[in-house]
Amino acid sequence: MKRSFVPASIFTLRTFTMTSAKRSASITNFFKPQAKTARPVNGTASPAQSSSSEGARSTSFDKEEWFNKLTPDQQELLQLEKDTLDESWLAVLYPELTKPYFLNLKRKLKQEYESKAVIFPPSKDIYSWSRLTPLHKVKIIILGQDPYHNYNQAHGLAFSVKPPTTPPPSLKNIYKGIQNCYPDFKIPKDGSLIPWATQGVLLLNTCLTVKAHNAFSHANWGWEEFTEKVLEAAIKNRSSGVCFLAWGSPAGKRVDKILPPRQKHQHLVLKCVHPSPLSASRGFFTADHFKTANQWLYDRYGPDGVINWALDPSNVIEGIRKLRMTQAMKEAEKALLEGLSDEEDNATSQGETEVTAKAEKVEVTEKMVEDRASEAKVTQVEVSETVTEEKTGKTNQSSESQEPVPSQSAEKDSN
Repeated sequence: MKRSFVPASIFTLRTFTMTSAKRSASITNFFKPQAKTARPVNGTASPAQSSSSEGARSTSFDKEEWFNKLTPDQQELLQLEKDTLDESWLAVLYPELTKPYFLNLKRKLKQEYESKAVIFPPSKDIYSWSRLTPLHKVKIIILGQDPYHNYNQAHGLAFSVKPPTTPPPSLKNIYKGIQNCYPDFKIPKDGSLIPWATQGVLLLNTCLTVKAHNAFSHANWGWEEFTEKVLEAAIKNRSSGVCFLAWGSPAGKRVDKILPPRQKHQHLVLKCVHPSPLSASRGFFTADHFKTANQWLYDRYGPDGVINWALDPSNVIEGIRKLRMTQAMKEAEKALLEGLSDEEDNATSQGETEVTAKAEKVEVTEKMVEDRASEAKVTQVEVSETVTEEKTGKTNQSSESQEPVPSQSAEKDSN
């Protein structure tokens, strides 16, 4: 039996025609939009949405106990970290927070706020990366440099901007890079990368704050040392390995610095030029990082490790869909395809039967017409013969009703 190709979109359109509930449920549940969790208007996870409430790994770290042991000055400086840094990260980073370099960093920031300077991102979003991507979920790390320094952009994730802000040039180039890997990727209108972060993509800037309209204004304040510890924690925590997307020379050097030589075989480091319009044309678009990273994650973590780069909920990227399918899903898809193909074969067979029946009906109709035409001809002949006979009969009757006129010879004979 010849099987015809069934496009991917058919799974969302025709599974409801299947009679087997078990068969259709396996596939339709895979494509069903996942329930969305509520999030603040600014598009960033709130401090209250800690991973601890979503089944994160339990730790022996007691945040309240740690905080209560701090000096009053330290408590004032580190209140933000206590309230907004996800506990999965705080449990391993808290020793850094009381080091002189970090306390000095916080004092400088305090002075900035007191001087009414505008700092990006908003303070509650400085550590949003930690809440959206808890430590135990990190699979990919994308390194940025400095937060966006204009209004309604920075919200704590590297390269990402608050929805519905349109994507900046570098992010537009990132979208193009994905589309080169996956042609069916739909480029979204906004620049929020939150869906990546919630899947385990740590979008981390080297420097976590910036003064409005003043790029790199907080560089060398201490953020670089702190985020280096963040990277080290991610590497140490992920025994199966982490994939780094290091775009630009600074990011590449940073990864080389924090990655121990003996552990390099355990991780994947993908390097290329920065997606900035100034350099993207020199290799970023053809680097194929997004597909390479997914294949590596699939080999290390299985279907659950694959990142869905699609940002539009309605966008199903076929190459990613197949990677994310478990064996059970593959079997269900195969059964569904066979069922759909059988339906098509049955429909074709039924259609051929209907055509044959209609042809036979036409033939019968034509035969009936011919028979009736023949009958009409016979009737016409009979009518013609009857008319002829009637005319002949009348002629004879007319001849018989007239008395013959005796001839003169006859009269003579009779005398």
